[in-house]
Amino acid sequence: MRRAARVVGRALRTPVTGPARGIRKVTHAQGAGESGLGRLIELHGVNGAGDVMITVALASTVFFSVPTDEARGRVALYLAVTMLPFTLLAPVVGPLLDRLPHGRRAAMAGSMLARAVLALVLSGAVATGSLEMYPAALGVLVASKAYGVVRSAVVPRLLPQGFSLVKANSRVTLGGLLATGVAAPVGAGLQMIGPGWPLYGACLLFLGGAFLSFRLPPKVDSARGERRALLAADEQHLAAAVDARWDPVAEPATRNTMEKEKEREKGEEKGKERRRKGPGLRTVGPAVTHALAANACVRCQSGFLIFFLAFLLREHPLTGQSAAVSLAVVGVAAGAGNALGTAVGAWLRARAPEVIIVTVVGALVAVAVSAAVFFGAAVVAVLGAVAGFTQALAKLSLDALIQRDVPELVRTSAFARSETLLQMAWVVGGAIGIALPLRGPLGLSVGALIVALGWLTTVRALLASARRGASHPRVA
Repeated sequence: MRRAARVVGRALRTPVTGPARGIRKVTHAQGAGESGLGRLIELHGVNGAGDVMITVALASTVFFSVPTDEARGRVALYLAVTMLPFTLLAPVVGPLLDRLPHGRRAAMAGSMLARAVLALVLSGAVATGSLEMYPAALGVLVASKAYGVVRSAVVPRLLPQGFSLVKANSRVTLGGLLATGVAAPVGAGLQMIGPGWPLYGACLLFLGGAFLSFRLPPKVDSARGERRALLAADEQHLAAAVDARWDPVAEPATRNTMEKEKEREKGEEKGKERRRKGPGLRTVGPAVTHALAANACVRCQSGFLIFFLAFLLREHPLTGQSAAVSLAVVGVAAGAGNALGTAVGAWLRARAPEVIIVTVVGALVAVAVSAAVFFGAAVVAVLGAVAGFTQALAKLSLDALIQRDVPELVRTSAFARSETLLQMAWVVGGAIGIALPLRGPLGLSVGALIVALGWLTTVRALLASARRGASHPRVA
């Protein structure tokens, strides 16, 4: 009897434990398990799955449940009540978390617990249509942003031996994308049971995420030697950064101890003088700022396409398809492009990031212009795929530039602040997409103009930076 019970128990556990072991084997490969990166990948997957569950529930309530004209009004109200305050709060989140570097695991767990509670609040609001939905959704966005800022600061602390930051970010992002792809249809299935069920699922996921947050290694809470970054620089401050990082002890051991001690004292005096005169190490080179500008335009176009195409395809679905299927086709194309861009970014290993950004954003401009001129179902799907590919690969190239050009002392802060700016650009693009009339060629022309401006204003500076190489040596 006991043997039969063990056999039955093993048979029931295998469908769960088998895939779990497979996932753990992949996420912990190449030293990621020892460094703690594997646990962060799993946490990010849980985060993405929970967020998509909430998205499914809100989309069904705000977007699909009413006629198109009324849905535009609801989404505009949603943006006004949630996204606009979020845009004002987002720049505050990064600096605030900069001041709490020793509690990063607690901050990530707190963002998970906050979303778990808010998912329960939303479950009641979506069922009754209550106005509680809007402040609760705003809370979810702010908590999700806080998680994203902290995650950007945590990744550099968990790099396995021989891992570049680009490769680590690629693996984390790809884990989140795969989890999102699995959770989306699950959320849609739960939505068929009842409007609150995806939110119950999100609550459970976020509770699990809070537990996983504390399983990250304690070293992610360390902020030893870190300072805040300024996303601007001039040649004087860049020169100061180079001088301030010079360490005479690293020179070949050809001097006696007394000479080395004198040189060290001189170096310390130089560092103190630089800190009195200006930002010094708290500078970010021009290659990073131009790459960030290009990425902001790509992210702005992404927000624009999401909202504009959502309403356009609902009113004018792809030939022979329903509105839901049309949206799914474009969404899958964009997700596949994003995953491919992430994989290609890991494969390229940050080779010539400026050239990569110029190339992929230029290709996106060409496809966006073609989609506006030859508007049609196939072209729209291709545009979604190329936009997803470009967003992923351009962001990974920006990460590579930050790793290359930004001193280690301020690198985590630079990641947090750049992500805040990109999120704000996405919100602006979404607002433009809501405001435009539902005419395909007109809307796609506006989307092409957004990304073309980013490309034209940064291409020359990025190529010049690529010819010069790194603006100053990287501190690894």
